[in-house]
Amino acid sequence: MYIVDSYSLAVIFCIITMLGWGSWANTLKMAPKKWEFPLYYWDYSIGLVITTLLFGLTLGSSGSAGRGFMADLAQADVKALGSAFLGGIIFNLSNLLIVAATAIAGMSVAFPIAVGLALVIGVIVNYIATPIGNPYLLFAGLALVVIAILVDTAAYRKLPQEKKGDQKKGILISVISGILMGFFYRFVAASMTVKFATPEAGLLTPYSAMFVFTIGIFISNFVFNSWFMYKPVSGKAVKYSDYIKLGSTKTHLIGILGGLIWCAAMEFNLIASEQAGYAISYGLGQGATMISAAWGVFIWKEFAAAPKSVNKYLAAMFILFILGLGMIIVSR
Repeated sequence: MYIVDSYSLAVIFCIITMLGWGSWANTLKMAPKKWEFPLYYWDYSIGLVITTLLFGLTLGSSGSAGRGFMADLAQADVKALGSAFLGGIIFNLSNLLIVAATAIAGMSVAFPIAVGLALVIGVIVNYIATPIGNPYLLFAGLALVVIAILVDTAAYRKLPQEKKGDQKKGILISVISGILMGFFYRFVAASMTVKFATPEAGLLTPYSAMFVFTIGIFISNFVFNSWFMYKPVSGKAVKYSDYIKLGSTKTHLIGILGGLIWCAAMEFNLIASEQAGYAISYGLGQGATMISAAWGVFIWKEFAAAPKSVNKYLAAMFILFILGLGMIIVSR
């Protein structure tokens, strides 16, 4: 299987993760307005599974190092499979909850709380499990990224608000989402072998761990996403028959593309984790907030109606993000 053999390449892979995690949601804006989010999410989850198969049967099955994708799945023990599968369930619930929180209280409330909390918990938990890197530089960089997220919140609050929504409910859901998102990565990492070239018996390599992870997402969708289909926090309730009746080929492909982008980014992150360490890999990946903010500012013109003073917030946010991510990188 393909293995990253240098820290510099691992950093590049983590930056790809950041770009992918910060960009996949653009496909949501490309979907027709009649296509409610739970319907989009089915295609998104299908895209996740397809992507892991593509990676597993290509990069995960090439070369002489490590174990091939199919052989790796066949030898995995129940504990490793269960850990990666549980990681998928936890991620799925957290991902759906942050969408619900955004619908209730707005992006300026939901994203900073959920992503900021996930970033702090994820880096701390993964560093405790595998303490790789200078902790002073790593956590100083983490602090700058969290401050950048808070500045981003302040910028969004400058936008004209059509409705404030139930902020207390939105905050509560955001906190739950952030806690879950902070722990999902650890379960996936715990299912994986430490040395990819000489993998331990019973444990998974990044390619097989990702496949089991996405199966956990897809299967748990029948519980979590079904709930949001029939009990939506925003928009109309939809039925399974609507997935066939309302969705064109183009519409389905948009959702699958969203899953492909997010999942490819996660694949690169796990492939890089041996050289970078899980805390640094996860921390750099969650810099995706800066990328999504850049899309909102420069492409979707989300701040066009904001007062000019907001430009100072946006400039400060990008500077803090870049400094924070730089410190995370050099902490290795």
